[in-house]
Amino acid sequence: MTDKHELAAEGAERRAGTGVVVEPVGWVSSPRAQPLDDEWGDVISTITLDPARFDARALVGLADFSHVEVVYLFHRVEASAVQMTARHPRGNAAWPQVGVFAQRAKGRPNRIGVSVCELLGVQGITLTLLALDAIDGTPVLDVKPYMSEFAARGEVRQPAWSHELMAAYWERARR
Repeated sequence: MTDKHELAAEGAERRAGTGVVVEPVGWVSSPRAQPLDDEWGDVISTITLDPARFDARALVGLADFSHVEVVYLFHRVEASAVQMTARHPRGNAAWPQVGVFAQRAKGRPNRIGVSVCELLGVQGITLTLLALDAIDGTPVLDVKPYMSEFAARGEVRQPAWSHELMAAYWERARR
């Protein structure tokens, strides 16, 4: 039987020299400059693709979709804020301590965020979106059309605390 030290050595050998390089495909322009936890429901923002790499042909056909998935980088999360273990979501001791992979917090190991949002329009190399939960200046790593066939299959199960946490997330801002 292989012991954990041999497995760790094999893993390190596989990782050696395989650094991943990801370049932003574009950037978010948003009225929100701070990474607040709630009230993203009425935020209208844009993503403009990098004009040095893309032209309008990169977005041909995307306007036929109602929603997109946006993969982005939590670029303002400091390395010291990255979580590698369990914690109370949002620091709320009423909720259980759960591991970083059991929550969607921004202090993730690779600081990657994913959001499904409504596509309001496509103009040239710019997308206009409703309810993208990314702040102004956020680097966008990818944009994909949302297809219902990629949605959850079967019944979705999640703990009660996660419903409490998300209760105001998509609310419209109180004015």
